[in-house]
Amino acid sequence: MNTNSKSDSYAAAGVDITAGYKAVELMKTHIARTFTNGATSEIGGFGGLFDLDLTGISKPVLVSGTDGVGTKLKIAFLLDKHDTVGIDCVAMCVNDIICCGAKPLFFLDYIACGKNYPEKIASIVSGVAEGCVQSGVTLIGGETAEMPGFYPVDEYDLAGFSVGVADKDKIIDNSKMKEGDVIIALPSSGVHSNGFSLVRKVFDVENEDISSPVEELDGKSIGETLLTPTKIYVKPVLKLLESVTVKGISHITGGGFYENIPRSIPKGLGAKIIKENIRVLPIFKLIAQKGNISERDMFNTFNMGVGMSIVVDKQDASKAIEIFKQSGEDAYIIGSIIKSDEGVTIC
Repeated sequence: MNTNSKSDSYAAAGVDITAGYKAVELMKTHIARTFTNGATSEIGGFGGLFDLDLTGISKPVLVSGTDGVGTKLKIAFLLDKHDTVGIDCVAMCVNDIICCGAKPLFFLDYIACGKNYPEKIASIVSGVAEGCVQSGVTLIGGETAEMPGFYPVDEYDLAGFSVGVADKDKIIDNSKMKEGDVIIALPSSGVHSNGFSLVRKVFDVENEDISSPVEELDGKSIGETLLTPTKIYVKPVLKLLESVTVKGISHITGGGFYENIPRSIPKGLGAKIIKENIRVLPIFKLIAQKGNISERDMFNTFNMGVGMSIVVDKQDASKAIEIFKQSGEDAYIIGSIIKSDEGVTIC
């Protein structure tokens, strides 16, 4: 740790440089867990280096994704639990990258805070590292910015980005999708990281108790349920791509079914979703009931228990589901591709 760099004047303005050094030292053990064969630099330099192995890729295309955790962070603040939101941050990026069939390679995070509490920053990064491990990417760098007067001292924002690689000839572009193809659902772990402005309003989280057990949530509290990390689908999807031709993938985020599923479907085709097939999680039933939210708005805001949808040929559906189950994903069919200009029909 750098013990020579210290500014009393900067500290008087609210920025503690030495706290930043301590935070970096505390997070290094977490970061080391993420190193893959491409990692070529240690944390602390001016740039993150990654050795790109293009073996077996004839026409490499870099694919990037960036996102944040959003107002889900407010739940972390209320519960004073900061070691899971980093998983959400990674998930929101790598789950997007995998939609075109690319393999995520590395990740960088950005934390902006009102005051740098080294242990809290290290806890946040421990979640980022766990998300990187789950998705097989290296955490090659990041930035922690102490911004007094801009953020409250006990609050922070968290965002990041990831870069992956795909073979241009194997990119999933929906060009082979046709009527009769099957839509497979990968279950979500909960609300993931979208719709929290509405969720916070429904449960009035700043004023109501969200830490007591709730019967409808199998004895878990609202806070614990909402803070459940976003599921990362990278490894199961990459495994599927080894054996099955995938025609389209949608990451179900903000905008729910109606916005996200059509993004992977070409013009002239649509998705017919069988409502009774969807395994709606209890938290969504509770949100709809307590907030008096219409079914249409629920499906247009939340993932409803489906974190990702995969389109394959009908004859490949059983094989795809079996491969997913071998990866620990309880995949199931929720619909099919039809001739339509309506995007998504839920019936």
